[in-house]
Amino acid sequence: MTAALESLPYLLRGTVVTVGLSLAVIAVGTAAGAAGGRVDAALMRLSDLFQTIPQFFLALLIVAMAGRGLWKIVTVLAILGWPLTARLVRAEFLSLREREFVEAARALGMSDVRVAVVVMLPNAIPPAIVAATLGVAEAVLLESGLSFFGLGDPNLMSWGLMLQNAQGFLRRAWWMAVFPGLAIFTTVLAFNLFGDGLSDALNPRLRQRT
Repeated sequence: MTAALESLPYLLRGTVVTVGLSLAVIAVGTAAGAAGGRVDAALMRLSDLFQTIPQFFLALLIVAMAGRGLWKIVTVLAILGWPLTARLVRAEFLSLREREFVEAARALGMSDVRVAVVVMLPNAIPPAIVAATLGVAEAVLLESGLSFFGLGDPNLMSWGLMLQNAQGFLRRAWWMAVFPGLAIFTTVLAFNLFGDGLSDALNPRLRQRT
């Protein structure tokens, strides 16, 4: 159990950096939603390409070819996680383009870039933040899976690596697998619940009811 807890900082460090890199693609969603036309079509087709490929198998292939290491896994997870965030931001921008306060900002003479960044972007970010918390849970599962298959960093502790090492001791020392598995389950559940709560807190309709 102590080893499972000690691996938490390494895992969270990797997943938080992963989500941070994924949030950087808010600019992609902003460009697609604000510009529209060919820019929107090109960015969304690129997003479709990434989403049609099974993430876990693509991650296995990339990590197997690129080699082991925490930052290589982080890079892979960020590459796989960007389409969802970009699409969420794009959808918010599309819903905001015809809102009254956006039209008022344009009527005041604000440029399209300033309207997108100053007026629309703050209203489009909350769903992306919620998606980021859920992305941490997904990154935990993917990293654990990669480590379980021996593609993680062997010099760093990982719950997936612990599960791999426990395979040969399931009958004699079952707790070697139980505690890392319980840690994965608890962490993923906690981030999902946190994401649900954050979604409720950032939802203006729910705030108006209260």
